[in-house]
Amino acid sequence: MSTAAIPRDTRSAVERYFEIWLFLLVLTGFATLAATGKLDLPALLFVSAALVFRGYLLAKRETLMLSEQWTTYLTLAYVLFYLADFLFISRTFVGASVHLVLFSMVVKIFSVQRDRDLLYLAVLSFLEVLAAAVLTVDSVFLGAFAIFLLVAVATFMALEMRRTARRTPMAAREHAHARHFGRALALTAALLMCAILLAGTVIFFVLPRISANYLAAFAPRSVLATGFTDEVNLGQIGEIQQSSEVVMHVRVEGDSTGKNPDLHWRAIALANFDGRKWTNPAEQLRLLRARDGNFVLKEIVTAATPLPKNWQAINYRVMLEPGDSHLYFLAGQALGIFGNYRVIGYDRGFAFYNLDREHTIGTYQAVANVSVPTAVEPGGAIPPEVALYYLQLPAVDPRVRDLAANISASASSDFQRAKLLEEYLRAKFGYTLELPSTVPADPIANFLFARKQGHCEYFASSMALMLRTQGIPSRVVNGFRGGEFNTVTGNYIIRARDAHSWVEAYFPGAGWVPFDPTPSSPQPSAVGFGRIYYYLDAAREFWREWVINYDFSHQNAVSNSAVVRGRRFFERSRMTLQRYYAQMLQRARHLQDRAAETPQSWGTTGAFVVLGLVLLLNVRRIVRALRSLRLARTPGRAPQQAASIWYERMTRSVARRGYEKTPSQTPFEFVFTIDDPYLRARVEAFTRAYESARFADSPADAERLPHLFDDIQTSAR
Repeated sequence: MSTAAIPRDTRSAVERYFEIWLFLLVLTGFATLAATGKLDLPALLFVSAALVFRGYLLAKRETLMLSEQWTTYLTLAYVLFYLADFLFISRTFVGASVHLVLFSMVVKIFSVQRDRDLLYLAVLSFLEVLAAAVLTVDSVFLGAFAIFLLVAVATFMALEMRRTARRTPMAAREHAHARHFGRALALTAALLMCAILLAGTVIFFVLPRISANYLAAFAPRSVLATGFTDEVNLGQIGEIQQSSEVVMHVRVEGDSTGKNPDLHWRAIALANFDGRKWTNPAEQLRLLRARDGNFVLKEIVTAATPLPKNWQAINYRVMLEPGDSHLYFLAGQALGIFGNYRVIGYDRGFAFYNLDREHTIGTYQAVANVSVPTAVEPGGAIPPEVALYYLQLPAVDPRVRDLAANISASASSDFQRAKLLEEYLRAKFGYTLELPSTVPADPIANFLFARKQGHCEYFASSMALMLRTQGIPSRVVNGFRGGEFNTVTGNYIIRARDAHSWVEAYFPGAGWVPFDPTPSSPQPSAVGFGRIYYYLDAAREFWREWVINYDFSHQNAVSNSAVVRGRRFFERSRMTLQRYYAQMLQRARHLQDRAAETPQSWGTTGAFVVLGLVLLLNVRRIVRALRSLRLARTPGRAPQQAASIWYERMTRSVARRGYEKTPSQTPFEFVFTIDDPYLRARVEAFTRAYESARFADSPADAERLPHLFDDIQTSAR
């Protein structure tokens, strides 16, 4: 038995499609990694150039292949470079490893020698996507991953087709056009990708949640890790303000119009200043534990700062962007924190830290007092602990003390002195984010008497120092101010550029009172394209809330909501079915009453209804019978189909004379089973015409079939 080899054009088409899809897989993996924005420029340019060149060769159907010897030399050389990269260039495991993956990919796309090298390229592409997942949590990763998944499915389908085409010796009789082949491959890959995403989504939401954070240590540091610690250099907050990175989203209960544009989100208070940086003395954090995650802070906070008479409370919900900060950002005077956390620590300055190792800060709710006193009655003596930590002064330029005394000379109380200093700085100095080209020996004196402009750190540090020169305890507070209100979601968008420093001063009897000496900064132009940007931000917020921050509490909320909605749906369905059943029962009784009154007319109607149902149920058979009649009358129009119809009629006619054809018999085998010579001759003639019409598509022989059938019918009589 001879075999037909697969045509060369078919194999080359499969090979071509596989090469294209594999290149797209490599390209998509790199694009996903580059979209994170964390890839350094040299690596981005080098790999992009290599991929463009490889794409050019692929389009020209040319090859450039490195020898195995050169591949070995390059690999050994890069081992040494990897060590240098890890120790001196990237200085991080993730950065050096990403460079290693990119180098391996570039070398491999020009040195494919065996089939396993193709799988190595696919694995390297997946490692790029995995690195992107570590480097970013932005929602753009979802779109990039979906594209990568689509290309990966198509690539592995093409790989399997290529492998099968090489191993199969038999060829199909007909071959599809190359365009149809590519269209079918793309459509199948798209359907498989949708099925995978759907199944993956279900598994993601159903799979039990754990809080292991295996890859969190490799994630890049966020802006919160530099400006919100116990040691902050002058200028660090200004560097943070250069970025538009989103830090958190806040929803204030009852605020749907953005009526709280100037809320201060407090993070950490700093006590000691050496002229260049603020620090906090080392201390043991005080711990609060709560199994239910509800921490009531009112008694703790009000012990140092009593609530004013007409204090105003707000409730809000914070969704912090993933990062490595353990600080809670709280509005005003925190009175309570509620979330999926079990241990909280706080320091002397009432900065609150999450100490629950199993639950990083993601989403939490809080209640706070945001009212600020407008007047403070003189109280008693300053507590010794407050004086010890918050009246410390570095080597201060004498002009700072004199300036503070001159500004506050007309004040009759410490609170009035603080207000005068705040108003002076807001009115006489300018706001700028431009940092000095060189750091002066005394940054505060340079700001007050030479430069006379700066950002919030200089304003806050200057006021805190001047307050201390007047014997008023003070501290600098770092956090955020304001934010952009998203009219689509009703949430405030807090960005890195909203980072802020202000002052808290202590007054006996009133406690710590906030002051903000920084003049209003010019508002930056709106990011994005107005409302379109707000919709994109809403999508990103959903991604953070229900994907990145999806934990057991979210899963529990989803399951409870599903149970409640399922019960409601079942109850509504049951009531709807009961209502329909009652209506149908009422109509049936009404019809029964009318049928009893006029039985003859209803009997006729019932007969027609039954006849209509019979016809409706046999529509396909009726249509098939009518079509067969039409083809039998004009067999020359469709010889093959007409031949089948007439042959079936012939076998039924002969079967009535005792000659029944079995399924295993060929037409001519059936002919020789007929004993009657006269009938056998006519059936043989009919069979020859049938085969000519059926397999040779002969209209002439098809036209003879009705006459030959009549002869058989005549002989049967």
